[in-house]
Amino acid sequence: MKVKCVLCDTVHDIEDNSLKAKRLRNRRITMYLCEECDGRIYDRTQKRHKTGNFHLYDGHKKKKDLI
Repeated sequence: MKVKCVLCDTVHDIEDNSLKAKRLRNRRITMYLCEECDGRIYDRTQKRHKTGNFHLYDGHKKKKDLI
């Protein structure tokens, strides 16, 4: 199966029976990242975590006043 990285636009061949290929076929919204781009994003995210200024926000939570 031929796939294209969404960041660097390089075309790669992955095995048709692999788990990644199955996920890409069944979930169209799933994007493919090559190993270089995935590693680069991981490294930069780890650097931001170490600075202490990196926050993940969960969004708006609604209060349940049932009790």
